Amino acid sequence: MTLIKSISGIRGTIGGSTGDTLNPLDIVKFTSAYATFIRRSKQSSSNTIVVGRDARISGEMVKNVVCGTLMGIGYDVLDIGLATTPTTELAVRMSGAAGGLILTASHNPRHWNALKLLNHEGEFLTKDDGNEVLALAEKEDFEYADVDHLGKYTADSTFDKRHIESVLALKLVDVEAIKNAHFKVAVDTVNSVGGVILPHLFEALGVEYTLLNGEPNGDFAHNPEPLEKNLGDIMTEVAKGGYDLGVVVDPDVDRLVFICEDGKMYGEEYTLVSVADYVLEHTPGNTVSNLSSTRALRDVTEKYGCQYAAAAVGEVNVTTKMKAVNAVIGGEGNGGVIYPESHYGRDALVGIALFLSLLAHKGCKVSELRASYPNYFIAKNRIDLTPSTDVDAILEKVKEMFKDEQVTDIDGVKIDFPDKWVHLRKSNTEPIIRVYSEAATMEEADAIGKKLMQVVYDMQ
Repeated sequence: MTLIKSISGIRGTIGGSTGDTLNPLDIVKFTSAYATFIRRSKQSSSNTIVVGRDARISGEMVKNVVCGTLMGIGYDVLDIGLATTPTTELAVRMSGAAGGLILTASHNPRHWNALKLLNHEGEFLTKDDGNEVLALAEKEDFEYADVDHLGKYTADSTFDKRHIESVLALKLVDVEAIKNAHFKVAVDTVNSVGGVILPHLFEALGVEYTLLNGEPNGDFAHNPEPLEKNLGDIMTEVAKGGYDLGVVVDPDVDRLVFICEDGKMYGEEYTLVSVADYVLEHTPGNTVSNLSSTRALRDVTEKYGCQYAAAAVGEVNVTTKMKAVNAVIGGEGNGGVIYPESHYGRDALVGIALFLSLLAHKGCKVSELRASYPNYFIAKNRIDLTPSTDVDAILEKVKEMFKDEQVTDIDGVKIDFPDKWVHLRKSNTEPIIRVYSEAATMEEADAIGKKLMQVVYDMQ
């Protein structure tokens, strides 16, 4: 089955039979459930829902079904066209809409698409709200509008410009310093909406750029997840020389990865670490990342005498924790930067502008900047289980075994040793335990991860 229903929305492969893939009938059902939830929650008096999409091949079809369904249930649609996830989030807030739907499967391959659900603040739904949407979809408890109360459709392509203007207006984005640095960058936008908006951002910042995979046709030139194994072309391009750095985003532009001037990976975990370093230097405060992110953020935070807090994996969990501890910066180790001065959502445009501000102030090479941070390596493993395995009981036993260490159990079990950590968490979609571990070398990280894996195997 490739139809995955979760609190953050619905995603799946295009085509196939109903209930098993992302097809028009299921799109209608889940869009109706979402619109019904928004109506009943009465969190906003607005009758408008924003719709934005990435450049996937299926995007036009999905958008038409979604917009027609929203109008059929009585909502006015504000279609902002090809737009990044953070642009759509900001558009909800800027337009005072009741909610928003982002049509993107993020880093999934070209044959996937998804509906991501936003509240009236332009933020992802909470767990309780997401579960309510799923329950409504299950019951198909919808009421559609009569002919006199159908929603209206409006297209508005101005939000890219408004998004960029909001980024340039941030106090810590030093536009003048960036322009004076005369940066030259290579940019891989993997044939999606980054190719639409990032050229305008770089032009506004006075950055010379070379665009790779810039045509937003949804026919991704490589696996769209911004990991080193997928980024050979831009790494080779930057290694030729003449560039200050490489910039890579995923199809919906909420993840951000850098390439050093020598063509080597900066490290996706260090996107947030670097931006946080810059933010904390100028506005000290708390920071947050999820439990599976690098310890380097904690180290940088404590360098400024501030406090770091960990959240469960998932963007909504990170933003909830950020609000609880009044964090000035946060995000995820996959290249996701969340800067509350802008909005509570991962935003690669904000990340780019803050990183370039940092680089302009430092006046150093990107590789030199990377070398200035604590060096950690994360190993990622998995334990395959039978469907009948009691994963919760296993994790409880692991927790008991390591009770003398620092243990966090808000999302699986994370064990913090003095110089390393291991995080075991149950997958929500398959019978496995994900095992992430971090240490000063990849060998140490893999070794401690496998040690914990053996502990679990011995329990079965």
